[in-house]
Amino acid sequence: MKSGDATRERILAAAKAEFAEFGIAGARVDRIAANARANKAQLYTFFGGKEALFETIFTASLDGIVNAVPIDATDLPGYAVRLYNEYLEQPELVRLATWARLERRPTGHLTADAYQLDASKLSDIDSAQRRGFIDEWFTPFEVLTTVIAISMTWSPASTTYAAAKSDEQTEHDRRRETIRRVVSRSLCTAQS
Repeated sequence: MKSGDATRERILAAAKAEFAEFGIAGARVDRIAANARANKAQLYTFFGGKEALFETIFTASLDGIVNAVPIDATDLPGYAVRLYNEYLEQPELVRLATWARLERRPTGHLTADAYQLDASKLSDIDSAQRRGFIDEWFTPFEVLTTVIAISMTWSPASTTYAAAKSDEQTEHDRRRETIRRVVSRSLCTAQS
């Protein structure tokens, strides 16, 4: 790895932590550069500015979770549990998404390319509905957004209780079973 690549990676890591904690408006380029052991000129050279840096971080995080948690629409409850597990492993993703919602897109899709990110999942859900695994009363988009919301019940975006990876295993197991049952009973057919 070239030294420029290493510097770029350090900036990305420091920026991800900074944006997750302080949001877009609260993040400081000085802190990012200092935490990355870089200077502001390097940050601007690589990314152009704070907004572009956030977009890079946010897009990479969304792509990461899309690829880390593939959907199996014939096992929607299992997909929801895998999302819960991923949010435990990457709580900064939920915080970044929350900041993006608060500071950038208060309504509508969270990203401009949301349809591209969701297209294959929506297609899988539609196929599972036609095969009788998921209640056809719901649109595929309603199914996907509901499953994501249920899986985020104990995430950092929760208004009632945010789970931590360090919580007791029995608590995580109970939450996973709750998610599994809620998704199964509300969206899936008896065939599932």
